[in-house]
Amino acid sequence: MALVPYEETTELGLQKFHKPFATFSFANHTIQIQQDWRHLGVAAVVWDAAIVLSTYLEMGAVELRGRSAVELGAGTGLVGIVAALLALKSLMKPLLVHCLFFSSGAHVTITDRKVALEFLKSNVQANLPPHIQSKAVVKELTWGQNLGSFSPGEFDLILGADIIYLEETFTDLLQTLEHLCSNHSVILLACRIRYERDNNFLAMLERQFTVRKVHYDPEKDVHIYEAQKRNQKEDL
Repeated sequence: MALVPYEETTELGLQKFHKPFATFSFANHTIQIQQDWRHLGVAAVVWDAAIVLSTYLEMGAVELRGRSAVELGAGTGLVGIVAALLALKSLMKPLLVHCLFFSSGAHVTITDRKVALEFLKSNVQANLPPHIQSKAVVKELTWGQNLGSFSPGEFDLILGADIIYLEETFTDLLQTLEHLCSNHSVILLACRIRYERDNNFLAMLERQFTVRKVHYDPEKDVHIYEAQKRNQKEDL
């Protein structure tokens, strides 16, 4: 679950999380995300990292031609929903060079732990047109545990927003990334660097992947890092 245990500096900063819905405009669609702070806490609200990563995808920064994507620790599902909508939009404009679109066999898989799945499914179903819902699959994934449900190197794009926060999950998260990635997969992680442990995770990631910062939103203080598996020849 995309839990982010930290304190906002003002009470005003928390007010947006107590609203039942958060509304956004992406891919020429109005997206209304249900929030449930009272019952599900910080896992059921939209954090800035998800907004920044969604905006980055809409900018056309990632080109996907007939490929598949997965969102880890999806929480409300905003990033996965935006990816699926961008896929639909680009299929309608196949001549665009810098676009994000999926072929008929491609899909978005939106994942979280079992306890969050019903809430996640409700947001996905409410915001995706019926004719593309079959291309957006909500699936359970507990890092480091049920990886057998996913083929090794299954995904071309791995997305995560505010998923590096608890030090005890770092090893499981790295194992999950290693399993889901092929040598050609791209990981995009959006995060706010709040604690030294966040930098520690990036250092751990760099032992197995080449990592570079590709975007920074100064208003929201959110970084986006791109990672790819290291070429074994590079380590010789």
